[in-house]
Amino acid sequence: MSDKIAKRRADLRTRIIDAAEATILADGISAVKARDLAKTAGCALGAIYNVFDDMTHIVLEVNGRTFKRLGVFIADALAAQAPQPPRDALITMAKAYLQFAADNKRAWRTLFDLEMSTEQDVPEWYMTELGQLFALIAAPLRALRPELSREEIAVLTRALFSSVHGIVLLGLEQRISGVPLPEIEHMIEVVLISFSEPPSKI
Repeated sequence: MSDKIAKRRADLRTRIIDAAEATILADGISAVKARDLAKTAGCALGAIYNVFDDMTHIVLEVNGRTFKRLGVFIADALAAQAPQPPRDALITMAKAYLQFAADNKRAWRTLFDLEMSTEQDVPEWYMTELGQLFALIAAPLRALRPELSREEIAVLTRALFSSVHGIVLLGLEQRISGVPLPEIEHMIEVVLISFSEPPSKI
């Protein structure tokens, strides 16, 4: 493939991802349609499948951008604070996660609403982005629970993320089983305090 063809292909790929991201931000993942993307990107419908295997991989690319923005947002929230004890750092990150979700509802929901078949492999770069987010959480957890192994910290990290995510999801959607928006931050703090205490104190 010549450099000129490779550049055209890369440019088309970017235009398609940009179009999908704009659609998700405006109307959510359900509005992402191949024909509409082709029209917005200025290409033939079939051209989409020359650069992407399917629509799922286009949304994965958008999600990769969202994960990156989320990670930067959380890292910036930490940097804006004076050095904090590990538990306070976890609370800062969780509140930043809530704020990002509230400010970017459609993009944030798309991170978790994308359906993939069991036959589809999640791209390595996508797992790397997710891993970097989990690494931010794991760092203060290791300081709080130095007796835990690397594997145990990994499990605790995912459990903590899932707990905070569940509170944020239910709170932002204001489902019956959720809590009023003003109370979400307090609920998150309660969960984080419980997670950061040794088992004998929970």
